[in-house]
Amino acid sequence: MYDIIVIGAGPAGLTSALYALRANKKVLVLESKTYGGKIVNASKIENYPGILEISGFDFAQNLYNQVKKLGVEIKFETVNKVLEDKRVITNNNEYQGKSIIIATGSLNRKLNIDREEELVGKGISYCATCDGNFYKNKVVAVVGGGNTAIEDAIYLSNIASKVYLIHRRDEFRSEKKYLNELKEKNNVELILNSKVVSLNGIDFLESIRVVSSDNTSKDIKVNGLFIAIGQEPQNEKFKNVVDLDEFGYIKTVSEVCTKTKGIYAVGDTRVKELRQLTTAISDGSLAATLAIKEMDNAK
Repeated sequence: MYDIIVIGAGPAGLTSALYALRANKKVLVLESKTYGGKIVNASKIENYPGILEISGFDFAQNLYNQVKKLGVEIKFETVNKVLEDKRVITNNNEYQGKSIIIATGSLNRKLNIDREEELVGKGISYCATCDGNFYKNKVVAVVGGGNTAIEDAIYLSNIASKVYLIHRRDEFRSEKKYLNELKEKNNVELILNSKVVSLNGIDFLESIRVVSSDNTSKDIKVNGLFIAIGQEPQNEKFKNVVDLDEFGYIKTVSEVCTKTKGIYAVGDTRVKELRQLTTAISDGSLAATLAIKEMDNAK
């Protein structure tokens, strides 16, 4: 019997564990892949209060070390189902908790075009900071219009000889700070009102076909394509205990509380206005605090 079972070892999940452990609760963290979440892919974090600059990897490592020092139990297993009685079914075991905190984040959204999966690691990437150095002095393209896409284009402009930034609209959703920095890059070319429709190459990506809003198409020779078009939650396995919105994010009835008492949703996995590191940390600390209070009041 665990006091709190946390599903997901990203910033929100690890923060939940941190707060629960400091309250002397028995905590289990379940993670299907590796700790840290998507933040490990950030080359640098500059908007976290009190920290001038830190890499995403270092931030995640520090947080992980913090909870490990407190004696957290982390098991790398895939969660298949959560039941109303707070049982968690994984691919290997079954665990019982008093409270559950869902912190599963979201996955990279795909273009869903032919050969995309086949060419991952052979020209297709969803992480510029992970794979950018493979394309030193080569030609690459970035697809997307938000902060991540703009940051990726800026980052890659310092490595690649040429960067194409492809966006389906004529305006970007990114913060002005990043757009202003992008404008200073003379090796970045914008391709607006356009989308990538096909990937060409035998063993590796050699070119992409881009179609504009007026149906004009052209092939662009590139060595790499970085896809940054948003995220998709993976919450279908929880729909028996939570409500999902039309995009698959978990609906909360009050801050981080779901419709099922004792089950909380935190971080990028839930419906919220802003998905940032600060809000993930906030969610994690709040969910753990509420779960602790509920357990202590039940005594």
